[in-house]
Amino acid sequence: MKINVDRERCVGAGQCVLAAAGVFDQSREDGLVELLSAEPPQELHAAVTEAELICPSGAIEIQP
Repeated sequence: MKINVDRERCVGAGQCVLAAAGVFDQSREDGLVELLSAEPPQELHAAVTEAELICPSGAIEIQP
């Protein structure tokens, strides 16, 4: 699994952080998504998939 985030699409809702805090964070400067791990371990894949699904702006993209 490889993750891409589009900070220009991000609206700073923080749902990704709630779903997968070990993979996503929010910037202190602008509140937008920060990717902490572009290739997270297997045990976080379900949480990352949930984050992609609940992101209100569609800023998260998962590639196999």
